[in-house]
Amino acid sequence: MLSKNQQKTLKALATKKERRLTGQFLVQGEKNVLELLNSSLELVSLFVTETFADKHFKFLATRPIHIVNEEELSKVSSITSNNAAIAIVKQPVFELGEMSGVVLALDDVNDPGNLGTIIRLADWYGIEHLVLSQQTADVYNPKTISATMGAFTRVKTYRTDLKAFLNKQSKPIWGAFLDGQSIHDCSAPTDMIIVLGNESHGISKEISELVTDKITIPKYGQSESLNVAMATGIILDNVRRTQS
Repeated sequence: MLSKNQQKTLKALATKKERRLTGQFLVQGEKNVLELLNSSLELVSLFVTETFADKHFKFLATRPIHIVNEEELSKVSSITSNNAAIAIVKQPVFELGEMSGVVLALDDVNDPGNLGTIIRLADWYGIEHLVLSQQTADVYNPKTISATMGAFTRVKTYRTDLKAFLNKQSKPIWGAFLDGQSIHDCSAPTDMIIVLGNESHGISKEISELVTDKITIPKYGQSESLNVAMATGIILDNVRRTQS
């Protein structure tokens, strides 16, 4: 059974303020919790149903768990469907140092769902580093974590002054624009940075000035723009396909 204090803690961690104060975040649902248990992230508390505990006992044998019923779990979950598990996890801290290979950088991407999908895409295409501007959505928002489908355990994220970070780089910086060179005509280097911009306004002027190569996804229909996560997937697929 969940105590009142436990309920209060779990509900509070759905808020950005509490996550910042405690340095903790929530992982919810069977898929994401199993990914968590297979990672090196530090588990603080784990609340599971009997069904989950029986099904995944081999992952839980050495871990302190709290058995709760599905009704209790649904009351404190911040995702729409969770009848399995919820964990409190310590936020990892990664040092922003030299990063090789393809690095993704997000310039004020505001939507948590888009951010989570981009993290999932980065994992799919083998990208380990994701640099976030200060105004980009919170990685530890429950909607973001849910959308990653476990990729949050493998992709390292860094929140920083994006302009200052890019200013220090000597590698090519590609940026997605409506008027750039077709991604179909580009050959991607193995060591590079790809910048994606805000859902509504694209890459900001101050960041665009640091971009060395403007690219675009060619349009064949009438839509004005693409969802930023969808655009990320298309660009990454072309990058991996053409890298030399």
